[in-house]
Amino acid sequence: MADWETVTIIRKKPQKASAMKTEQAVNRARREGVPIDTQQKWGGGQNKQHVATKNTAKLDRETEELKHEKIPLELGKIIQQGRQSKGWSQKDFATRCNEKPQVVNDYEAGRGIPNQAILSKMERVLGVKLRGKDMGSPLAPPGKN
Repeated sequence: MADWETVTIIRKKPQKASAMKTEQAVNRARREGVPIDTQQKWGGGQNKQHVATKNTAKLDRETEELKHEKIPLELGKIIQQGRQSKGWSQKDFATRCNEKPQVVNDYEAGRGIPNQAILSKMERVLGVKLRGKDMGSPLAPPGKN
């Protein structure tokens, strides 16, 4: 016959890591007295791979009126002419450079903060030199100097 004295305990599965991050789970842990360690990720969920060339805190500490360095308007015109000669829109060009269309727009309008990595990508895609003394000239093929 059946043993009526046997007790079966069904345990819940442990929570997943994502479920432990909810506000409800954190509050429950606080009530239970469990030590909680919270950290905020820097730049989490944002496309912040390119840092500005000048430190903004350093600019804030200065008493003078300082501004970030901007892309020269001539460089913006060279980028625009190179892009238009290939028949690309700003969005097409940004996709080929793996950048946001707003970045291309800022660079062409002379509002962008110069970043050598972005300029290098644009040079390779356009095939036009964007840095140095011979800006606007065709870029030499790789391996030839």
